[in-house]
Amino acid sequence: MHLNLDEADLKKYVYRTIPYERLVELFTTAKNTLVKPILWEDTFENFTLKSKLINEAGQEIEYDIHNRMYGQCWTLENSSDAMWRIYSSNKRSVRIRTTMEQLLDSLCIATIDRKHCEHCIGKVEYLAESKLTKKAKETFTLHGRITFGKLFSSLLLKRNAFRHENEIRLIFCDWSAEAGKDALFKYDIEPNQLISQIMIDPRVSYDDFLTLKEKIRQDTGFKGEIKRSLLYRLPETLIVNIQSEP
Repeated sequence: MHLNLDEADLKKYVYRTIPYERLVELFTTAKNTLVKPILWEDTFENFTLKSKLINEAGQEIEYDIHNRMYGQCWTLENSSDAMWRIYSSNKRSVRIRTTMEQLLDSLCIATIDRKHCEHCIGKVEYLAESKLTKKAKETFTLHGRITFGKLFSSLLLKRNAFRHENEIRLIFCDWSAEAGKDALFKYDIEPNQLISQIMIDPRVSYDDFLTLKEKIRQDTGFKGEIKRSLLYRLPETLIVNIQSEP
């Protein structure tokens, strides 16, 4: 399932900036990790699923669907000063690249034998707080029911203050009896097939880049291209030709 996206969008690249240690873990364990949305930092995350449902008798309806949801955040931004400064404050994080299609396929293939699960990739909508509240109320039916489409859509809402993230989210729901006990959901991947590029922080010197590039090869066995972001490269000298006044 994909939401807020066209079919052609699934071919687009998405990016994720992660600590170096997480990169090594990704390759050495050959597992991708999703987390419960309740662990996301923004207090408005998982806003809808935190809502209270009250029946006609004034009693609160209990449900645990939010405990069965897992997600992972990526971005469509391929050159963003904000993303480097937020997620690479120590200048040692790296940015990995894949496509939406490959990302969703990796999850679907890894869980193909599971009967009680659903998968989704979707683009986040950025709204004012008043509209977020309105959307939350529209998620449930009059009888307190919710479809998987509405369920996944509820995790694709964020406040306008985060618009710079231009976020894509991979979402997984497991409603089997034993699901939801762990805060993390890990699934098997082929790292060299999923990840097509690793980008190093633009604030790293060229010499440090070469050292880190070799270290990445040794620590991960990554076979794709490794580059240093040129976000802060100096522009070419501007030359203006002028003519003498007559």
